[in-house]
Amino acid sequence: MIGNDIVDLALARKESNWKRKGFLDKIFTQKEQLLISNAINPEVLVWNLWSRKEAAYKIYNRESGIRAYLPLQLECHYENETLGTVTCNGNTYFTQTNVSEEFIHSIAVVKKEYFNAIKALNFKTEISKINGIPFIIDSQAQKAIPVSISHHGRFWEGIKLFC
Repeated sequence: MIGNDIVDLALARKESNWKRKGFLDKIFTQKEQLLISNAINPEVLVWNLWSRKEAAYKIYNRESGIRAYLPLQLECHYENETLGTVTCNGNTYFTQTNVSEEFIHSIAVVKKEYFNAIKALNFKTEISKINGIPFIIDSQAQKAIPVSISHHGRFWEGIKLFC
């Protein structure tokens, strides 16, 4: 299983006031808020952690069938700007994050070795959905292959496992 999320930093700055009263309390655990308050660039860390949670949530949703708003149940364990894990209700998801000046893109997987099997999708790839979950059809094998898609502002990312 895989998940991914992308944040357009320019759009996030325009549309989301992460400094407003109560914002951090609704989305981040006390441990995560401490990381943010001690960060050199707290704004980038807010969106870094958010994108990790969103990428992990996409896996959790597929595994559990639970579709809910539960950011406080997803907790980031931050190794560094690019690596970490997210836990949710006893599940652990491994994350890799790419931070640029324009966007933050996170990928979550259930096994670390899956990072080596990620393939980017072309924007024009035909994607179908069943119960809101995206997939593509492998015409040779005649089977549905799970994919993860994310878009925000100017950016779109689609990924699949290449196994």
